[in-house]
Amino acid sequence: MSAIDNLPPLSDVIRRHELSAKKSLGQNFLLDLNLTSRIARAAAPLEDATIVEIGPGPGGLTRALLAQGVRRVIAVERDERAIPALEEIAQHYPGRLTIVNADAMTFDPRPYLDGERAKIVANLPYNIATVLLVGWLTTDPWPPWYDMMVLMFQREVAERIVARENDDAYGRLGVLANWRAETKILFDISPSAFVPPPKVTSSVVRLIPRANPEPCDLRTLERVTQAAFGQRRKMLRQSLKSLGVDPAVLAAAADVETTRRAETIPVSGFVAMARELANSPPARKEPI
Repeated sequence: MSAIDNLPPLSDVIRRHELSAKKSLGQNFLLDLNLTSRIARAAAPLEDATIVEIGPGPGGLTRALLAQGVRRVIAVERDERAIPALEEIAQHYPGRLTIVNADAMTFDPRPYLDGERAKIVANLPYNIATVLLVGWLTTDPWPPWYDMMVLMFQREVAERIVARENDDAYGRLGVLANWRAETKILFDISPSAFVPPPKVTSSVVRLIPRANPEPCDLRTLERVTQAAFGQRRKMLRQSLKSLGVDPAVLAAAADVETTRRAETIPVSGFVAMARELANSPPARKEPI
């Protein structure tokens, strides 16, 4: 029996339910309950919290969350093979675990929340992790339905999420994430902790939504960052031309020179350029 909840060890659960990890679902099971408990504690305070967990698999993180005292976990699992294992956990914690057999890519948790705020805590499937994160960061209205995210990514993706100007990993994802949230890498997890072990180190990232991000139209910000980072080795005077506005006007709004490159511009600079673009008429084409 496990030390945290008197349920069987996860290795036994996996064997009994024949839960071999599927590469097509991006599955890598974390069996060390000390590590899952550490991830759960990173989302503190947990008392009376409602947690949305994506891809629980055999339920290692689910068990850690419930053992830490959360009021309710909404576990979203696409793999039908894992449902019986999760149901065993639900029986051990009556009324505290809601199991939803659904695809996280299309799942909307808000109908399950009764108007309450939640936290998202998950060992995300690597193959959809970035897409899910972008979806949560671009949800509308803002502030969102969650007040914290504690998520596991490949280390490379985690570095892109928390990156700021002049960091090697800085790009569109870093601008979006740090515009709308406070981001931090909490700790790394070795490949050897997983079954099967991935080829890369994983990192746990915490994102706390900003209540009042700098005012900016999301779609316009995406246009600016796509143009700037799409040609990241070029200066702004060249990379921003595709936006149909004089790059010098946009750069001036951010108080930077057009000779700067995208990776040197802070988040606030991209927000300023997006606001200017939204208020600027298209540049006139010179007659031939």
